[in-house]
Amino acid sequence: MIDSHNRLINYLRVSVTDRCNLRCVYCMPKEGLSLLGHADILRYEEILRIIKESAKMGITKVRITGGEPLVRRGIVDFFRSLHSIEGLDDISLTTNGILLHHYAESLSRAGMKRINISLDSLQPEKYASITRGGNLQDVLRGIEAVHTLGMAPIKINFVVVKGFNDDEVIEFARLAHAKPYHIRFIELMPLGSSYVHNDGRYLSNDIVKARIEKNFPLTALQDNNGGKGGPASLFRPAGGAGIIGFISPVSHHFCISCNRLRLTADGHLRACLLSDDETNLKESIRAGCSDRELQRLIKVTLDSKPLRHDITGEHGRTRKCLKEMSAIGG
Repeated sequence: MIDSHNRLINYLRVSVTDRCNLRCVYCMPKEGLSLLGHADILRYEEILRIIKESAKMGITKVRITGGEPLVRRGIVDFFRSLHSIEGLDDISLTTNGILLHHYAESLSRAGMKRINISLDSLQPEKYASITRGGNLQDVLRGIEAVHTLGMAPIKINFVVVKGFNDDEVIEFARLAHAKPYHIRFIELMPLGSSYVHNDGRYLSNDIVKARIEKNFPLTALQDNNGGKGGPASLFRPAGGAGIIGFISPVSHHFCISCNRLRLTADGHLRACLLSDDETNLKESIRAGCSDRELQRLIKVTLDSKPLRHDITGEHGRTRKCLKEMSAIGG
């Protein structure tokens, strides 16, 4: 699929639930309760149908997200079903890691080969604070489990929050030096009501990268922005086993190389994470639309994809998006 700005769109991120077993401060409000009922979210067969039609149109890469996808019943069987869809050659999962040690072996048997894990602190008390109750040891057990099973690459996503966890940047860089993990530093994004509580805590990745380079010389990899690294600018720390990446949607937007669409848990297709424009696929599917009509709606969304996001409003102030990250799909 080629959009109106001549970008190849081959990647679909699919949220299977807006529910989560954590309440991360940058992702959802403190109360953190799902506003969607059981009938509001897409059934697995509906999700599979959308992915199948998208694959016919040129989607080759699918990532399953949430909320937390491992809290939805039947997720392993659903993941296994994805491998029967012709045209997909890259299927992966994003998780907070809390339940991962329980699911690692069954996911591996279902065909999962690579994974992204959200981890914003290596200090137990701080991790419990930023996640509002999470147990760091559960996540570390999950990481070790998938590493032992040979999944690769294992990508660890670290959202940098100024004045809270930015003092751990070097510790995470050391992890990439010691282990064959991809440690990815992500800028705090202006999404939903949770951003109101985090206003002023944004820190540019330019500052993060400068801090790291004082400790580890970084060599840029050729596959930067636009290749398999996706939105991350990738670097190898000198003498290190892993890779350090910087995802900078605010300071250095990567829209020109964006190759993705997003399907929300309630059946809306989004062309841009940081735009509130959506196409309601669920409504048409439950009204009995044909496969041809479904493809047309996907094409409508594709054609609406902007050249770049517009989160900078008047006078250079950041404009926040309405939906929470948990509702969109991480």
